[in-house]
Amino acid sequence: MHPAQQPRDFDRQRCDLSTESRRSPRFVPGCAGFLLIVLTAFTTALSAQTKPQRIVSTAPSITETLFSLGLGDKVVGVSQFCNYPPEVKKLPRVGSYIRPDPEAIARLAPDLVVLQRESSDLTERLNALHIVIVQVPHATLEDIYTEIQLIGNAAGVPDRSAALITQIKSSLNAIQTKAKTMPSPRVLVVVDRQQGALNNLIAVGPNNYVNQVLEIAGGANVLAKPGLPQYPRISLETVLRENPDVIIDISGTQETEEARRASRSATLALWARYRDLAAVKSGHVYAGTTDSLVVPGPRTPIATERLFDFIHGIGGSD
Repeated sequence: MHPAQQPRDFDRQRCDLSTESRRSPRFVPGCAGFLLIVLTAFTTALSAQTKPQRIVSTAPSITETLFSLGLGDKVVGVSQFCNYPPEVKKLPRVGSYIRPDPEAIARLAPDLVVLQRESSDLTERLNALHIVIVQVPHATLEDIYTEIQLIGNAAGVPDRSAALITQIKSSLNAIQTKAKTMPSPRVLVVVDRQQGALNNLIAVGPNNYVNQVLEIAGGANVLAKPGLPQYPRISLETVLRENPDVIIDISGTQETEEARRASRSATLALWARYRDLAAVKSGHVYAGTTDSLVVPGPRTPIATERLFDFIHGIGGSD
């Protein structure tokens, strides 16, 4: 999501939730393909060498990918926003994807560090220690597959990464097939706002991960328009003018069910004040309160299925 600085990392770094974690990194075009070539050769070399035994992750989507590839026992450090799967909560923290802590990473003596954004200071420090660095993208659905492949190659488990990618694609295809048999309501997805008010709204625009899975789930994004940024800042007047059939507010995540219930109740109460909105009239305003909805990674099918339920009025909680 991410014009100059995108307010929410759809890799939810709170997963988010700090302001920093709501900004997604830019990925240099062409880097993914180049890294895939380099890491394919690197993986071949790994067959005759020791595979990475101490891996540091600097973002939630990276951590989830490592665990989904069966590499959880190799992970020795994670970002301050990583909270899934639950076992990562006990691991040392190494800063965030925007500001990884070189000292904290070095103390863990990793042989592989996976980044979403490189910095000269960190790169120089890790290179001096002869630590392998892999940079991965994560802004779009295609980036998820690239990320999984890059990590699988770097860790010496390309067969696992290929299987995981196939599994994700198959699940998404099944959801899309189901969605094509149903109407496509006009949907607004709010990813950030002033807490306790409907001000400073950040919504999902075109050409990003959330918009892609929203479309797979059968929704027509009211802000997927040419010329708009990936995550535009909008006013409440814009919402009233667009008058969506469905509003999905995923501006906050909580870790306990009690906190989620309270958050859902407060969010729905805010939107209920605007009774002229079609989504409010029909009862199709939903509050997403778990980070599975915004972390681009192995849980993408879960997020897409949840969006499907919201879009088609099947369920109101996550």
